[in-house]
Amino acid sequence: MGSYAYKYCMCFTRKFRSPDAQPPPDVRAAHLSFASDAHALRRFVAGVQGESPADVDRILAMLSGGHSHGIARLVTRSPAASTPTLEDFLAFLFSPDLNPPIAHQDMSAPFSHYFVFTGHNSYLTGNQLNSDSSDVPIVKALQGGVRVIELDMWPNPSKDNVDILHGGTLTAPVEMIKCLKSIKEYAFCASNYPLVITLEDHLTPDLQAKVATMLTETFGDLLFVPNPDPMKEFPSPASLMKRIIISTKPPQEYKEFLKAENNRSGSGNIAELPDQGSLRRIDSNADESDGKDELDEQDEEDSDSDDPKFQQDTACEYRKLITIQAGKPKGHLRDALKVDPDKVRRLSLSETQLAKATISHGAEVIRFTQKNILRVYPKGTRVNSSNYDPMNAWTHGAQMVAFNMQGHDKALRLMQGFFRANGGCGYVKKPDFLLRTGPNGEVFDPKASLPVKKTLKVKVYMGDGWRMDFSKTHFDAFSPPDFYTRVGIAGVKADSVMKKTRVIEDQWVPMWDEEFTFLLTVPELALLRVEVQEYDMSEKHDFGGQTVLPVWELKQGIRAVPLHDRKGVRYKSVRLLMRFDFV
Repeated sequence: MGSYAYKYCMCFTRKFRSPDAQPPPDVRAAHLSFASDAHALRRFVAGVQGESPADVDRILAMLSGGHSHGIARLVTRSPAASTPTLEDFLAFLFSPDLNPPIAHQDMSAPFSHYFVFTGHNSYLTGNQLNSDSSDVPIVKALQGGVRVIELDMWPNPSKDNVDILHGGTLTAPVEMIKCLKSIKEYAFCASNYPLVITLEDHLTPDLQAKVATMLTETFGDLLFVPNPDPMKEFPSPASLMKRIIISTKPPQEYKEFLKAENNRSGSGNIAELPDQGSLRRIDSNADESDGKDELDEQDEEDSDSDDPKFQQDTACEYRKLITIQAGKPKGHLRDALKVDPDKVRRLSLSETQLAKATISHGAEVIRFTQKNILRVYPKGTRVNSSNYDPMNAWTHGAQMVAFNMQGHDKALRLMQGFFRANGGCGYVKKPDFLLRTGPNGEVFDPKASLPVKKTLKVKVYMGDGWRMDFSKTHFDAFSPPDFYTRVGIAGVKADSVMKKTRVIEDQWVPMWDEEFTFLLTVPELALLRVEVQEYDMSEKHDFGGQTVLPVWELKQGIRAVPLHDRKGVRYKSVRLLMRFDFV
């Protein structure tokens, strides 16, 4: 590997020799068995690595040189012999592309059975108050695997076109048509599964008609147009491959129709429907919850009624495009969470509303999400575009946990890691316990004290790649880096913990060979957090990479784990060699 020279005290040079990286003992032991037993390699791939029979054959062909001259060619080494050398075997294990740590899932269940990678105010480039609106963050979100894009629609200053902006703030607008064209171009660049566009609608009927034309002309056959009959169950993601679906509240004209009907019938419920003059800015970030079992009048989606007479006589083109109808009825929370056997819908709650709802109506929230869609969004005080802990929403079955994708914090890293599951397609199947209802209507209780269901053993062998991706003085001006690794679980409270390895001094290729044990009560929602730090005695430790992996999809055995920067962008070379075993 050579040596590294560092200037010290201006006139002295310190030289550090980095020894060649040696395979960990477990890797050496596995390779030694190949020489004495012709079937040992197959047993290692099938038993230790837990690969399927088809994958075993594929990997053996790769390692033995039967495909593209084997692993040696694939990892840009010299041609391999028929039996893999120790160097080639380590190269295979240390390749994130050839030996990935996670697997895939079924996609044929109803849409409501999946968590969906969801953005909040997807058009904002920065904070929620005065940053620019643009199609650029939308494109970045789509490239990162996001499957739900939110657009806030407002009339432009001349009232003849539609702008996208965060209303009631100093954010600069961007034309809606520009956003739609970018969405069409990048909608399926990272995933072929359906893209949902949630529209927060503050438009007059004539502009709603204009939006309908924009959507149909821009997206063409990509746009999914639902059957006019009420939808009793959402279709599956697999049935909507490469389709764009619209989710929003029913048009304003529909509320006016219902108001007129109430006036004629003298029902006395008119107050529940805001008049047109009140439709200024209904801030999607507003923290509506008042701490009672009541839902505020002020909400981003404030009508959820459906009337067959209106549907038949006065339906507009805009309304016909809405696949997932959004909104929530006024009054008590228990009414908002009622499940209609004849119709599915989407309900939106702020993070604060959800927190209070799960305390008083936790079971009702889970029952609602078994069939319907629950969207959770950041509270209004998060003006710096920060995010919240998503675990409470996930443990109660909320499918659309909306995040600010420009808020690069720990919470977003957890979200990015969560959606590395299922091949990074943006959809993750909900665990079965969130979809089950007992004979007496009982559902999963996240607050209950649960027994340990699985024990996860994680071994951190070694790391490499920093010497290729960083300058030799990036971490320390006077010596090679002193790396250590933090490993832990993010999940329900009982499972959450962080541990760390010892510090390896003055090494670009640190060898830890340390094992950690984690007791998991809800492994189906547990995330493995991995973070490398460079120890600094006098200052804040330097960041050396991170990743978050879904525990329920971890592939057992020795695996290459690629690391990412703080924004979730994968490094070109930096990775760890780790081992995962479930007990």
